[in-house]
Amino acid sequence: MSQPADYYKNQIQNYTAQLKKLRRKSIWISASRLIIFLSLSILIYFFYDNLKALILIALVGIPLFLFLVSKSENIKHLINIAKEYILINENELKVLRGEYDFLDSGSEFIDPEHHFSYDIDLFGQASFFQYINRSIKQSAKLFLSNLLISNNINNIEDRQEAIKELSKKPEWRQEFMITSRLDIGKYEPGQIVSWMQNYQPFTKKFMYPLVWFFSVSSVLLILASYFNFINNYILLFWVFLGLGIVGNYAKKIQKLFAEIEQVKPSLMAYKSLIDLIEKEKFTSKLLQQKQQALLDSKTHISQNISEFLSLSKRIEFTNNLIIKFIGDSFFLYDLLMAYQMEAWIAAHKDDMNTWYALTDFFEAYSNLGNFVFNHPSYTFPKINDGENIIKATGLGHPLLDAAKRIDNDFAIKKHSFFIITGANMAGKSTFLRTVSLSIVMANSGLPVCAQGIDYHPIKLITSMRTSDSLSKDESYFFAELKRLKFMVDQMNKDEYFIVLDEILKGTNSKDKAMGSQKFVEKLVHSKSTGIIATHDLSLCKLENDFSQIKNYFFDAEIINDELSFDYKLKTGVCQNMNASFLLKKMHII
Repeated sequence: MSQPADYYKNQIQNYTAQLKKLRRKSIWISASRLIIFLSLSILIYFFYDNLKALILIALVGIPLFLFLVSKSENIKHLINIAKEYILINENELKVLRGEYDFLDSGSEFIDPEHHFSYDIDLFGQASFFQYINRSIKQSAKLFLSNLLISNNINNIEDRQEAIKELSKKPEWRQEFMITSRLDIGKYEPGQIVSWMQNYQPFTKKFMYPLVWFFSVSSVLLILASYFNFINNYILLFWVFLGLGIVGNYAKKIQKLFAEIEQVKPSLMAYKSLIDLIEKEKFTSKLLQQKQQALLDSKTHISQNISEFLSLSKRIEFTNNLIIKFIGDSFFLYDLLMAYQMEAWIAAHKDDMNTWYALTDFFEAYSNLGNFVFNHPSYTFPKINDGENIIKATGLGHPLLDAAKRIDNDFAIKKHSFFIITGANMAGKSTFLRTVSLSIVMANSGLPVCAQGIDYHPIKLITSMRTSDSLSKDESYFFAELKRLKFMVDQMNKDEYFIVLDEILKGTNSKDKAMGSQKFVEKLVHSKSTGIIATHDLSLCKLENDFSQIKNYFFDAEIINDELSFDYKLKTGVCQNMNASFLLKKMHII
């Protein structure tokens, strides 16, 4: 715990010092820019009737002013980066203290019908997703959520190696994450692709040679006027002609430029993300494969995005009224920029999705690497093909306070079922969620909250939280039956680790006991593996009939008229129930 905390504190200290220097530099540049602007204004006022002097002032003053504007923007960007570094490191310190409710909960991914995510609180407030996710892009969050819920048990070791490698690159991960967060803009990847594919161009092919003819003519007329070969009124007429041509398309041009201004931050961020991926040296198989997929199409992605950013940067120059006036008057500048940008959109509107997916992959895996970095004591499961599905020592739930959490040793063989009984609040449900989440983490390539664990990869399916539905006119009991039917259908297709918290809660005791026993027998014959928590002690008798079934329990004791729990998993059947005690203790009966 101290190692990541020390790192985050050092980062905060370093970037706080950088931020102070950058702010001083920003003040100096702003003052210099103001002085240049005032100087230009004064010179133009005194030499307004001297064309030669005005041209000389423009040639010297405008480039200097633009240089300072560009420098100021760069400083602002660096200030924002320093602030973001401070923020994300402060946030990580909060997470290490168990404070993470301010993070995105991923509630949009809650699905009550999923194999397991709803039962184990994978999404939503105080969820595992909220604990590990640092992305703000919806596409990256979607990639991470799909990774967690996929039930993918193939190539786990490749994922482990990739996550291990990224966990050892905190500087790269933070730079990647800040680049993704800081400049993402208002558009998600899907929105950018949709805009490009639906865009209707307004420029025509003849406009490109028209612009160049007009620009060359303008240069010749300016030179002729400078050397007094023509009357200045001819040059003035030419100015109005240029403004008239551009003005004919002004509304469409401004609409295009406004849309580009909205899209540009996202594309700029993605270009920076791609550069970070290209330049980093990776050794794990999975990361190398993804990087190579990017490098194989390097000119197709990086170069084309650079062209877009270069065009958008040139469009920014027209924000200055002086440059806009000169550019449109003599060079039809806005029309040229619109033509070139529309040509770029037409050429590349179908080429965007490839690198979006790649950057989302690296962002999602950076989140997982960050989780590993924050939990150096967690253990990567040893993947095996043996009889033990899970053999863990010191297994605990990662969202519980480590200082108060009670861990358990747990081992279950293939095709075995544990029936777990116990008093209310003794820890049954927490244990079920601990085992379930550990399987999800192991399948995702993450380390598990345990001192050691051997794991035979297996898919997970649970039934722990069922609710009725007024909108679907479903009773609680019918909703339970639908869930159990869903589980049976899935078990007929593949082997699963089954987790059940009570069976048939929505019916009477006699039907519940008989139906539960029959269902457990079906589970045993299905060649699945799993654990079942219940208050129905009659189910424990099945241990005598099936060698695959073992009884375990969580105990509770009444000491000095107070309930006491040790939250330790024990072999056998629980003998101490506490419902009546609690009813009396709370003066309900």
